[in-house]
Amino acid sequence: TPGMRVLDKMAVKIGGGENHRIGLFDMILLKDNHIDFAGGIAEAVRGAREYLRAHGRDLPIECEIRNPEEVDLIFAAGGADRIMFDNFTVEQTREAVRRVAGRCETESSGGITLDTLRDYAETGVDFISVGALTHQIRSLDMSLKACE
Repeated sequence: TPGMRVLDKMAVKIGGGENHRIGLFDMILLKDNHIDFAGGIAEAVRGAREYLRAHGRDLPIECEIRNPEEVDLIFAAGGADRIMFDNFTVEQTREAVRRVAGRCETESSGGITLDTLRDYAETGVDFISVGALTHQIRSLDMSLKACE
């Protein structure tokens, strides 16, 4: 909801969820399009690390992957603080968690519903993003327009 991000985050927390970031300013998130433009996962991870070093910043790096095999590419390039398995099946998630082997935090995201949540949790992933928590919410129209 525009202008209500803090309230949205508070609602998730009050409802028993956990927020791992407030905005795009408090961590580096390397999504698939960033990786493509950088020339690949290794280049994106190295570029993020170089940027942080050059600017004297210490931010966590989260990297999205498309398949379990890309876990190995991330660690070959120096690793990340969290790896996001985006739109993975339960089986792919289980394999990716096995490949990470506790070397960083893991997160499942994309297409996960309240009905499939337990299946993903049982893979051993550290965090699960569930957009279904807020997708059904309708914002209150507070335009304050005069009506007859």
